[in-house]
Amino acid sequence: MSDAPETKSAAEERLEELKNRRAWAEELGGADAVERHHARGRLTIRERIGHLIDKGSFHEVGKLTGNGKYDENNEVTGVTPAPYVMGLAEIDGRPIAVGGEDFTVRGGTSWGARRRKGGQGGFVEDLAHEYRIPLVNLIDGAGGTVTSLKSRGHSVFPGIFGFERSVELLGEVPVVAAVMGTAAGGPAGRAILSHFSIMVEGTSQVFAAGPPVVKRSLGQEIDKDDLGGVQVAVETSGTIHNAAKDEDDAFRQIRQFLSYMPQNVWELPPRGATDDPVDRCEEGLRKIIPEKRTRAYDMRKLIEMVVDRDSMFEIQPGYGKAVIVTMARLNGYPVGVIANNPMIYGGAMDAKAARKQIHFMELCDNFHIPVIFLVDVPGFMVGLAAEKEGALREGMRAVYTAGKMRVPTFTLVIRKCYGMAGMATCNKNGVDMKVAWPSAEWGSLPIEGGVAAAFRREIEAAEDPAAKEKEIEAELRPFASPFRTAEAFEVEDIIDPIETRPFFCKFVELAYARLKHSLGPQSRAGVQP
Repeated sequence: MSDAPETKSAAEERLEELKNRRAWAEELGGADAVERHHARGRLTIRERIGHLIDKGSFHEVGKLTGNGKYDENNEVTGVTPAPYVMGLAEIDGRPIAVGGEDFTVRGGTSWGARRRKGGQGGFVEDLAHEYRIPLVNLIDGAGGTVTSLKSRGHSVFPGIFGFERSVELLGEVPVVAAVMGTAAGGPAGRAILSHFSIMVEGTSQVFAAGPPVVKRSLGQEIDKDDLGGVQVAVETSGTIHNAAKDEDDAFRQIRQFLSYMPQNVWELPPRGATDDPVDRCEEGLRKIIPEKRTRAYDMRKLIEMVVDRDSMFEIQPGYGKAVIVTMARLNGYPVGVIANNPMIYGGAMDAKAARKQIHFMELCDNFHIPVIFLVDVPGFMVGLAAEKEGALREGMRAVYTAGKMRVPTFTLVIRKCYGMAGMATCNKNGVDMKVAWPSAEWGSLPIEGGVAAAFRREIEAAEDPAAKEKEIEAELRPFASPFRTAEAFEVEDIIDPIETRPFFCKFVELAYARLKHSLGPQSRAGVQP
């Protein structure tokens, strides 16, 4: 027998090369780079995708992309993978497109090739568009770099390879952006071009440009957390919607958000399983409103007593706190709940609350999710600070957006509904269903402030101005009864508070029966970032 080693066939050699190239891709930036990444308390992009999706569901696209290294015989000896991993996967059995920067390769900075796997103009966005499936961006990179100027031979005009597809997707499929590390430039912009964004406390930052650029441009020395950490980006500016305590919490929130969303605007949101009875009537609803009209109460507790148990998912809880916006379910059907928060400014709408409400209304309208307004709003926030922040302009934008919605809406006045801010809780398209609790009151102005303004001269001329003001208020108060408005059929009904859940469950079911006949894009614009 011959002792000569067996030679591999050309086919076997090609298969071995494929195996090696896949292995090099799995190594990311190498063991040392991965170790340094873990030392910062961060998962690698492959680990992140694995933690987010259904186990074993990831089908990677573009795995072999990168920069090959070759010997003198032109044989490949290694490949540095492109700093982006992406493909198709499933969450709760539903397909998604998912991708993110690999920080272990060049810090996740944009790869120099014309055709990109991810980022603005990336192939992962094409997958979401073509297959009409949600997109999840796991962002951990600093965008472009001047180092490519020399290799390219010229600078690129902004917009040549821009955000066209990113913008288009906002009107087609749910887009989620998770800032997992430091995001600046293009990746930061992509985080904003989403329906739901999230960042991780302590390890994530987002800004237009980082501390080195700020120092060079403005001479300011600033830490990256002070410039774009959670306190700034989530709580102060509202640039990012939610914060997560760690990466696994971020993945949990992403999965929960998508559970309320349809796959695209041509489908209905999925109905979830529930064992919460439709006819559940909470006695606590009769007691939650204080007898004293100026006292606050817990609106979140009120919502919890109405919607399916454990179904609330609040968006932007740390921003614009005068209004609460939350996804929830009624008899399994997804709904969007917009509720004024009497614990903050008495529920008055300031600029931040208006911006928060606008985004949520557009989100629900875009994806055919019925909206429920729980109203206790005394009006727009007033005063010098409110005027400087543009509360009036932002508030009227909320009125405009509410008036443009096409999705079924239901308005329940819990207590106060005054002025133009009250207009932002109604939708004139459709049946315009408005109901109230017996504690409700409404009008152009509350009687107290309204009397002081309308009867100023009469009050000032009185021997006892304070007594005269109270006398006029007492004279007018009976006419402000919600029952008088119901007599005129200017409110559709007044209900016992414990009837709230059965009422909403009934009408939401009817709303979904109607919605299935009006699917598709609500407008070309989709949702504004």
